[in-house]
Amino acid sequence: MGENSASEAGKAVLSEKLHKVLARLGYGSRRSCENMIAEGRVEVNGQVAHIGARVNVEADSVMVDGKQVGIRPDFVYILLNKPPEFISAVTDPLGRPTVTDLVPSEVRLFPVGRLDYDSEGLLIITNDGDLTNLVTHPSHGVDKEYLVHVDGPISERAIARLRRGVELEDGMSAPAKVGKVSDDLIRITIHEGRNRQVRRMCEAVGHKVVRLARTRIGPIRDQRLRQGEWRYLELSEVVALRNAASQTNVTRHR
Repeated sequence: MGENSASEAGKAVLSEKLHKVLARLGYGSRRSCENMIAEGRVEVNGQVAHIGARVNVEADSVMVDGKQVGIRPDFVYILLNKPPEFISAVTDPLGRPTVTDLVPSEVRLFPVGRLDYDSEGLLIITNDGDLTNLVTHPSHGVDKEYLVHVDGPISERAIARLRRGVELEDGMSAPAKVGKVSDDLIRITIHEGRNRQVRRMCEAVGHKVVRLARTRIGPIRDQRLRQGEWRYLELSEVVALRNAASQTNVTRHR
């Protein structure tokens, strides 16, 4: 086989029917994905797709309802319940353990956003850069919910300040959703992702954080995962996460 023939064969292997790719990603049955294409909701490389279109899963860019979709079959999406004293990074110059030490490493993975060294809870780890940007970029950032144990009874006045937003050294925080679980335990939801933000917000209203655990990332929860355990995200969860990030972006910019 000549060089050109080999190249064409490689392209054929990577080329798949668009509606089959979308169905594999969890957008519904093949028929419903064909309907999405017929309705003009799908673009390939910036052009509205047509029924029967094929895509190169390694090279083409696909958008559904204006949202970037990761179509490579080797994308990995893992949900980890991070224990304390792990760094949310791929490597650490100080030699401390990282979250990627806790998950399979057949391909290079990286955490979506961060959880502080001392914090625990849900963290997504993937090799999908588009999803990472969609979830973490300030213009898209999805809601993240935390259970926060502070160093003493927290007043309604302090909670009201958190709800309005507090002044931090890097600027005013956005308003937070805050609910009181007990005297020294609150549930706080933010969409920003600044360094040690929840801890600094609590310090700004006079409380040191004793324990902090992330319990939700957008629509993603899992109360069954114990510390250090992980699982692969369902395709429907990946789609829901993309949709949540995009919907959040639209809502906040109206």
